[in-house]
Amino acid sequence: MAQSAVTVRLDSELKSKFDELCNQFGMSANTAFNIFVNAVVRSRSIPFPIKGSQISVPNAMDLFELQRKTVENSEEKELTLDEINAEIRLAREERRKRGNVQ
Repeated sequence: MAQSAVTVRLDSELKSKFDELCNQFGMSANTAFNIFVNAVVRSRSIPFPIKGSQISVPNAMDLFELQRKTVENSEEKELTLDEINAEIRLAREERRKRGNVQ
């Protein structure tokens, strides 16, 4: 499949924090963006609420529950086992490239 490059401008401190979290998740920022894009295309929506004037940041468990409910209420088909395995392979390849083989 042909690949396309996307450039995203981020605040340096925010990018550093994002990279650190992605590393803790066992993936690269590139893999995280790919997962996000796949989720948006699959659900045809942004997979989290977008609100104005939000002061507090929701915790990870709240976001997980929201995403779970969104998926349960979605009419979109679930990922096939092949699609899930492809996502896992991609994440593992990214970890190997960084030398984080487990």
